[in-house]
Formats: sequence, C-alpha cells, structure tokens
Amino acid sequence: MANSTFPHLPMTNHNWLINDNAQQTTFGNTDVQTPERVYRLYRFLTDLEDILADESDDTKRIQKITPLVRQLLTSSYWLQMEYDAPSPKTGWSVKFLYREHEFPLTVQMVAWAPGQVSTIHNHGTWGIVALIGGEEKNHLWQRSPSADHPHRLVSAGEIRLVPGDIIGFTPGAIHQVEPIGEEPTVSFNLYGITDYKTRYQYDIKTQTAKLF
Repeated sequence: MANSTFPHLPMTNHNWLINDNAQQTTFGNTDVQTPERVYRLYRFLTDLEDILADESDDTKRIQKITPLVRQLLTSSYWLQMEYDAPSPKTGWSVKFLYREHEFPLTVQMVAWAPGQVSTIHNHGTWGIVALIGGEEKNHLWQRSPSADHPHRLVSAGEIRLVPGDIIGFTPGAIHQVEPIGEEPTVSFNLYGITDYKTRYQYDIKTQTAKLF
C-alpha cells in the first residue's frame, strides 16, 4: 500500500466533508492502492460518470469520488503542475482541465496568491477540493436566519488544509477560503452542475446575500 499523499508532498490523513449545516466530519481511508497501470484523466472521468449515474445522494457521491481523486493525483502526478500563477489583478487563477457541454462535471486547477481572501459563498453543487501546494484556511459559516435577516450567518469554525488534504462540500455548505503563509495555494477542484438559483455570495457585515 502506498500512502495517499501526492508525490513529494507531506503526509496527511484527512478527507473532510462539510454539509449544508456546516457539520464537519472526516471519512474514509486515505491510503491509495498502487495501480497496475497509470490511472489517467479520461478513465477518472468515465468512473465519475458511472458514479453520478448510480448515486444521487451528494454526500455519498463525495465519499465515493474522493478516493478516485487521490488515486488520480498520485498516479497521474503531472496534473499537479497544470496550473497558472495567480493573476496580479485578481489574486487568483482558474485553469480548466476539463469541461464539456451538457457533461455534469467541471475539473479545474485553482491558485490563490498569499494575502487574498475569497468571498463568503456556497457553490450550489457538490464539490471536492484537493490541496496540492501551500496551506489554506477554510472558514465555515452556518445559516442562522432571523425575521430581519433571512440570510444571517454565524461562524462555524475553520479547517486548515495542507498538501494532501481533500475537502468535500455539499451544495449548501458555506465557506471562505484564505491562503496562509508566504506561498500561493494550488488545488485540484471538481464540481458538479451548478444550480445558479441557489448559489449565493454573503456579506457578513450587512447579513445579506446575493446570487453569485
């Protein structure tokens, strides 16, 4: 058995799952069986399509797909270098590794510059993020609506990710991403079909939200 960390990265043992209520759980075995042949991106996509066709529950999808993400990044390790440096203007970059019209998956490499902080948001779809480089803080938020503020949020803690950690989100999970340290973060991001009617960006100061 080979350990699950991607080549040349420090060992970690975390598969995180964050649900719509901001509950944090770890799951699964982080070891990866060394494949007899290279586990390539096209085979990964085919396996994902089969899982999505057979499993409709987002939590179970994440739990089934996460081991395949580990195997892909360990076997086809060249993917770890397929990213663009963060833009000097925005502080981040997105490079699409795969997207196809009417195919229910988007595969990206995302990089964030040090000192940047994302908006507070959910994704309106299930998602899986595998950290490849740098260190990242995920600040989690929980809905706590009131009569005056139907989009009110309260802090629900944070998770720090290091290379080799994988975190999965259900569609309504709310988080904010912040690189930690002096180097950019680089991650492999996988998302399903976004429901843009349920994807929000939140303003914690005014306790309001808008479609994102």
